[in-house]
Amino acid sequence: MVTDVEWAAFFPAAVLLAATPGANQLLALRNGLRHGPRAAVGASLGRFAAFALMVAAVAAGLGALLAASEVAFTVVKWSGVAYLAWLGVRTVATAGRPADAQERRKGSGGAAPRGGRPVLPTRRLARQEFVVAAANPKALVLFTVFLPQFLSRDAVHVVLPLCALGAAYIAVEFCCACGYAALGGRLKALGITRRARRRLDAATGVAMLGLAGWLATEER
Repeated sequence: MVTDVEWAAFFPAAVLLAATPGANQLLALRNGLRHGPRAAVGASLGRFAAFALMVAAVAAGLGALLAASEVAFTVVKWSGVAYLAWLGVRTVATAGRPADAQERRKGSGGAAPRGGRPVLPTRRLARQEFVVAAANPKALVLFTVFLPQFLSRDAVHVVLPLCALGAAYIAVEFCCACGYAALGGRLKALGITRRARRRLDAATGVAMLGLAGWLATEER
């Protein structure tokens, strides 16, 4: 299984791909800034659950089916566009608003704060990360195209090597997510001004709107 993968070529490409700012990495940065790195890393597990499902789908051949089906791709694509656009608008609209104030209004899932500290909405943030990752059909197609490039040409059985590549990519993405979360946590610890936080939130929202527009214009 391991010998059927070109690991030396895979890891540099995976690091470059995972480190490139995208919707989920921007969420990790924003969550780290608003809730701290631990909550941001915990929330990112939602993304990796979506990625694990995508890897399983690719190994089962469903990724190629999505790439070949115009109707399936269009349905998933516009679902992703709608969610990213909604999330972008919401992020811009709440830019600069204190996170604890928002969570008190939401009721923090009905739980009361303990010791005067707000309850972190990790489950909601993880669900948000999951939906952002799962609603992007390009991610599944990317796994379909990206992972097989690093299989040895003489590989006969590809399911296990594809799963190994998928697990390795998720590990690389996790390390990058930790970096983005740590950066957000560092900015939080430095006590950046409300104006700077508002600008960062607004930039994140605009970036998500841009990603929604990019996805809307992309073809299979």
